[in-house]
Amino acid sequence: MVAFDDRVDAGRALVPLLADLRGRRDVVVLGVPRGGVPVGYEVARGLAVPLDVIVVRKLGVPFHPELAMGAIGEGGARVMDEAVLAQVRVSAAEIEDVAAREAAELDARVTGLRHGRPRIDLRGKVAVVVDDGVATGSTARVACRVARTLGAAEVVLAVPVGPAQTIADFPEADRVVCAITPRRFRAVGRHYRDFTPTTDEEVARLLDAASDS
Repeated sequence: MVAFDDRVDAGRALVPLLADLRGRRDVVVLGVPRGGVPVGYEVARGLAVPLDVIVVRKLGVPFHPELAMGAIGEGGARVMDEAVLAQVRVSAAEIEDVAAREAAELDARVTGLRHGRPRIDLRGKVAVVVDDGVATGSTARVACRVARTLGAAEVVLAVPVGPAQTIADFPEADRVVCAITPRRFRAVGRHYRDFTPTTDEEVARLLDAASDS
């Protein structure tokens, strides 16, 4: 089931579902790089609110890097998966080593995307976390948790498409907005005519455009 022409079309489809947030000074749209940023750009423009990115880095277990024991975000934000930590033997020093390495990667990524602009302060704000869709929702869950750690008073997840089960079970957000929940969900990209990968250059361009508007 193709529902959206591209990410621009998907972002515009979300705007009416978030109409109650239009023009509010306490609202910030946070695009999840890369694909969530063009969607978020349209949401932010439609709601007349600022756009920023929320960059997160997974903290992999040292001897099993694909297994996430937590994640970090900007401003020293860190969330840990206590269930994973209870099953693996990882020392505090090992956690700090992984965190330091990932923090360096996060800082480099943010510098390349923001072109020196400071992060928008989320304290007391409504953070609207936007991605181009969710499947398991793992990245979006971490992004929402990091937004809250950074001080957001309310966290809203807004995605164009996702499986109904994932959307219905998302305690990391205070509110979840999803344009469509197909009965036969296979992959996010199957619901777009054009799902060309978004580049870092495009993300940076959209952030520049949003800051100038």
